[in-house]
Amino acid sequence: MSVEIKEVKSKKELKQFVKFNIELYKDCPYHVPGIIEEEMVTLSRDKNPAFELCETIYFLALRDNRIVGRIAGIINRKSNEIWKQNHARFGFVDFIDDKEVVDALFAAVENWAKSKGMNAVHGPMGFTDLDQEGMLVEGFDQLATMATIYNYPYYPVHLERLGYVKDQDWHEFKIYIPEKTPEKHERIAEIVKAKHGLKVMKFTRTKDIMPYVQQIFDTLNKAYTPLYGFVPLTQKQIDYYVKMYIPMLRLDLVTLIIREADDAVIGFGITLPSLSEAMKKAKGSLFPFGFIHLLKALKTKPKVVDLYLIGVLPEYQNKGVNALIFNDLIPIYRSLGVEYGESNPELETNSAVQAQWDYFKREHHKTRRAFIKELK
Repeated sequence: MSVEIKEVKSKKELKQFVKFNIELYKDCPYHVPGIIEEEMVTLSRDKNPAFELCETIYFLALRDNRIVGRIAGIINRKSNEIWKQNHARFGFVDFIDDKEVVDALFAAVENWAKSKGMNAVHGPMGFTDLDQEGMLVEGFDQLATMATIYNYPYYPVHLERLGYVKDQDWHEFKIYIPEKTPEKHERIAEIVKAKHGLKVMKFTRTKDIMPYVQQIFDTLNKAYTPLYGFVPLTQKQIDYYVKMYIPMLRLDLVTLIIREADDAVIGFGITLPSLSEAMKKAKGSLFPFGFIHLLKALKTKPKVVDLYLIGVLPEYQNKGVNALIFNDLIPIYRSLGVEYGESNPELETNSAVQAQWDYFKREHHKTRRAFIKELK
């Protein structure tokens, strides 16, 4: 049967778009489903403030009235302006292992991109750097994290067949928690605090961290600006993410580095208990019982933590602030019985970030890739 490409226009079709990923991977032990309600918000033009900067289109591939693939086309106008390029992105892409389906999906996005005057398509990427990005090319037998994409091994094979090539890779590591904090970390931490007038700040109540939340995102914007595809978050986007993520924080696993002279946030480490198994049990829905699995995972002693976000102001990078963060967190991990942390994606070219793991036993267990194709 031939493949029909259908543009998503209704809320019902958007829900089908979101649920296809869950249905395609329902028997895969490594896939971690998202939450349908949250993804609907992310993809909704009237709810996600990223649409102030982005133009998008969603396609479903159908065969005999059955959904067999999906893809989003995204143009981030601010990204193109910052990076001085004329690129469209593809993202939220899934498909069965079928040449005709894949060809039809990518032809739809490429033709749309050309109609908008774009000269290349790259991805998978989302609206912002906090969306999932990067197609898995190594580590197909590893459990995904909440923050990352899982895809079958045939995905990159099809992209290469279509003429997509590597644009950027991210590496992911298992960072094994040491029996004690490395002595060098302890020594550097004390030197850094004294030299730069810094202190470690912890919180026990959400309302106490709220006065620092804006500064955390301001620091994130400044720290991540040089990274591939990054676009600084607008104030509306910051407000959106505060509402979405702050209630999820496990405060004992959050560390802020504060400059004592003016109470400014110059660095932060935000880690979470791994929610991968809980999200698998939730099967894409918070209700009626999905939220119970997530709450339990957030409150119990985790064997695995996700190193979700770490950021340091540019003027303090490579000065030992990361050692100060982990000097605080390692004893907490040990007291909880954490075995290892998932680094989540780190650009392979970001040697400074990867060097912070030199004093730990680590395992490079996943690689993911942004592909690109020039349009003719």
